Amino acid sequence: MDELFFGAAYKGSKQFTQQQVPVANATGFGAPTDDYAGRGIDLNEQLIRNKPATFFFKMKGDAMQDAGLFEGDVLIVDRSLPLNNGKIIVAILNGELLVRRFHRNFTSSFLVPENSRYKPINLSEFSDFKLWGVVVYSIHAVG
Repeated sequence: MDELFFGAAYKGSKQFTQQQVPVANATGFGAPTDDYAGRGIDLNEQLIRNKPATFFFKMKGDAMQDAGLFEGDVLIVDRSLPLNNGKIIVAILNGELLVRRFHRNFTSSFLVPENSRYKPINLSEFSDFKLWGVVVYSIHAVG
């Protein structure tokens, strides 16, 4: 298995957005910098478009390293997106989860790795292919 299933993404349980939470100060006086404070970044709002259909996977293996997906990266996968040529997908092939780039030409469809050590998989040779989801983002630790 190329990936470790991580579980469902953010489920929408937060009660407030960051704009609705006022700045708190224990002294009772606002800090001068509060006037210049910008809104923080909520990664759920930035990276997840369809909350019920979004899942996290932990990348295992090096088949997609030339696409910038490395062992241990967290992949954000949206199951509601359609299968399109050139997209990186999570596929189920004979019961095994694979992360590959989907490529379709006039006669066949392939799962193409982004590492020269691996060969493309011709989907016409397999009867048990299913799209699990489309990879929309990768979270990669630096250093």
